[in-house]
Amino acid sequence: MAYLLDTNILIRLVYRADPHHLMVRAALYQLKQRGEIGYYTSQNLVEFWNVCTRPTTARGGVGLSLRETDAAARLIERLFVLLPDSPAIHTEWRRLVVAHSVSGVQVHDARLVAAMNVHGITQILTLNDSDFTRYQNIITVHPQKV
Repeated sequence: MAYLLDTNILIRLVYRADPHHLMVRAALYQLKQRGEIGYYTSQNLVEFWNVCTRPTTARGGVGLSLRETDAAARLIERLFVLLPDSPAIHTEWRRLVVAHSVSGVQVHDARLVAAMNVHGITQILTLNDSDFTRYQNIITVHPQKV
């Protein structure tokens, strides 16, 4: 099976001070042991870079240096598979935001779902199950349930 890894998973994988760090690592290890493939999108890496380089005093910031963030991004690129962007993802994203009346920050999740739909991935490993409930074809998996 294939899993898209939500950005919150990628952040917790590298941010050792986060209380979910060990749970996320254990879940990713279990998936690997079962032969599951973890995917990410360029959008995930953009969001990851944003949060990692944001100061800890800012909302949700991790406070890593550019060098540390680059090393962490390279680790993600080495461990997981990049889903390529395409015009089909844009078209699917437009369809989803209109069909599901998506607005605000949730447009980012809609784009992840669009990439999943285009690439035939139905499962997302995430800490935020509720972000994806409007998409009936998407199965959310919390790391505790791996």
